[in-house]
Amino acid sequence: MTPKILLVEDEEKLAQFIQMELGYEGYEVTVTHDGLSGLMAARDREPDLILLDWMMPGLSGIEVCRRLRSTGVSVPVILLTAKDDISDRVTGLDAGADDYVVKPFSIEELLARVRAHLRRNQPQEVDGLQFQDLTLNRKTREVMRGDRSIELTAKEFDLLDYLMSHPRQVLTRDRILEEVWGYDFMGDSNIIEVYVRYLRLKLEAEGETRLIQTVRGVGYVLKD
Repeated sequence: MTPKILLVEDEEKLAQFIQMELGYEGYEVTVTHDGLSGLMAARDREPDLILLDWMMPGLSGIEVCRRLRSTGVSVPVILLTAKDDISDRVTGLDAGADDYVVKPFSIEELLARVRAHLRRNQPQEVDGLQFQDLTLNRKTREVMRGDRSIELTAKEFDLLDYLMSHPRQVLTRDRILEEVWGYDFMGDSNIIEVYVRYLRLKLEAEGETRLIQTVRGVGYVLKD
């Protein structure tokens, strides 16, 4: 399922930029530009995460957050604001926000926080993944292409697991490095290309169709 994100931001240029970046990451994004519309969209659209500007016409982001929490809506909320005092942070968190990003912010930081909160909100991880005739079992660490068993190294398995967990989503090289190798990876960034090549050789060893596709200049996607 593609995660649904509601962005409530009255600065239209900023909202357009954030929407574009989120869409590029594979999220389904709904945008509103004032608090009341944001409140209605949160109830109608049932998003998986809300990005909520603090200062808006009509209802403020703080008031929107309070009203959502008072009606039992538990979706993660990240406040976007220029307010940076400790008292402001406390106010935001007391209103029910899960996180707080101060403007101006790095889009990479915002995307990382979005991913972190979506991960925490995901249901318990399943043991098995399947895409077309490719199956992966997390408990036994077995991989099958049709009836053929495929032996993978630990890191090949982790990379395939990550790709299969995000089917049909274009995954950037930076995101793959972050999620599979970790923030502290200091090696050659070409490591991803090397491991993708290893995976393709093993997954296509008997002439099977290619499932790991290259998106030139961006990264990779698992698709038909």
